[in-house]
Amino acid sequence: MVDLKTTSRLSELDWLRVILIFAVFLHHVCMPFNGDGWHIMNDESSKVLDDIMVYFEQVRLPTLFFISGVGTIIVLSKVSNGQYIKHRVLRLLVPLIVGILFIVPPQNYIEQITELGSFWQAYPALALDFDSNHLWFIEYLILFAVLAIPLTSCITSTAGRRLTDIIERISQAPSGLFSLVTGLIVIRVGLKMMSTHEGDMLDSLSTSLFYLYLFCCGLLFVTSTTIWQSIADNRRRNLLWLAISSALFYGYYYSPDLSEYLSITTRWAIWWLVCCLVTWSSLLTLLGYGQRYFTTTPNWLKLSNELIYPFYILHQTVIVILGYFIIAWSLSIWLKVILLLVLSFTITGSICLFLIYPLSSLRVLFGLKPIKKVNIR
Repeated sequence: MVDLKTTSRLSELDWLRVILIFAVFLHHVCMPFNGDGWHIMNDESSKVLDDIMVYFEQVRLPTLFFISGVGTIIVLSKVSNGQYIKHRVLRLLVPLIVGILFIVPPQNYIEQITELGSFWQAYPALALDFDSNHLWFIEYLILFAVLAIPLTSCITSTAGRRLTDIIERISQAPSGLFSLVTGLIVIRVGLKMMSTHEGDMLDSLSTSLFYLYLFCCGLLFVTSTTIWQSIADNRRRNLLWLAISSALFYGYYYSPDLSEYLSITTRWAIWWLVCCLVTWSSLLTLLGYGQRYFTTTPNWLKLSNELIYPFYILHQTVIVILGYFIIAWSLSIWLKVILLLVLSFTITGSICLFLIYPLSSLRVLFGLKPIKKVNIR
C-alpha cells in the first residue's frame, strides 16, 4: 500500500493536471467556431474542428475527475475530517460562490447582450440566477468531497482491502485494468438507456455516477503500489487499446445512416459504449506514460499547478468577452481562433500571475492558500 502520508506529490499528475486544464481552455477557445451553438458563435464554422473536439471531450474531464480522487485521498490521509472539510470549503465552495456571483454573469450578459440594457443594470438579475455555467465541475467536486469521507473509510476497511486485493490481482493480467471499463459502460450505457429524455433524473444520475466511478478509481488505485505500477508497466498495451478504441469511435462516428437497421436506442447505446472505451483507455494510457516520462516537477510546473485553478475559473469569461468582438472581424476562421487563443491566454494568465497570485485576499477567493507572513525579529 502506498504511504499517502509521506507522499508530497505525484509528478505525473502535476503534468497531466496542467495539460488537461489547458486542453479545457483550448476546447472553449474553439467552441465559437465548431457550429455547436455556444454563448457566442462565429458565422462560419469548421466541421473538422467539431470532429476533433468531440473526441477529446471523452478524455479531458474524466481524467481530471480521476486525478481529483487521487488528490482527495492524499489530503484525507494527512489531516482530520474537520480540517479536510475546512480545506474543501476554502478550496471549492468559496471559489464557486465567487465564480457564480462575479465571473459567470459577464459571459451570460454577452450571450444576451442584444436583449439586455447595460451590464450594471442587468447584473443583479444575472447574479441572482446563481448559474454555475462552466463551474459545474466544481459543483461535482464539492459533492464528491463530501462522499470522499465515507468512501475513504470503506477503502481502508477490511472489506475495502479485500476489494483492493481483487483489483490488484486483476491488474496483474496484461489487460486486467482495461477490463474495468465494464463498470463504466454499465453505468453510462445502462442509465442513459433507462432515461426518457436528456436532462431527466436518470440522465443526470448517469453523468454523476460516471464521474463518481472515475473519482473512486482515483481514490482506490493510488493506495496500491501494485495497481499504480501495473498502469505504468502496461502502458504500451493500453496505448494499443486506445488506438483500437479510437478506431471504433471514429468508425462509428463516420458510419453511414444506420436508422434503417438499428433503433435510436441501440444507436445511442453504441455511441456511449465507444465513448467509454476511449475514456478508460486514454486514462490508463496517460497515467502510464505520465509515470514513465513525467518524473519530476520543476518550479515552473509547481507555479502552474497553483495558478491553474484560478485560470480555470476565469478563462471562459475572458474567452466569451474577447470572442464577442473577434468573431465580428472580417478575418479567416483560423486567424480568429489563433487571435482568441493568444489574447485570452495572455489576459487570463496575466490576471492569475500578476493580480491573484501576489494578493492574499484574492488568493483566498480563488481557492489558493494565503501567503505566509514571515516574522522578522
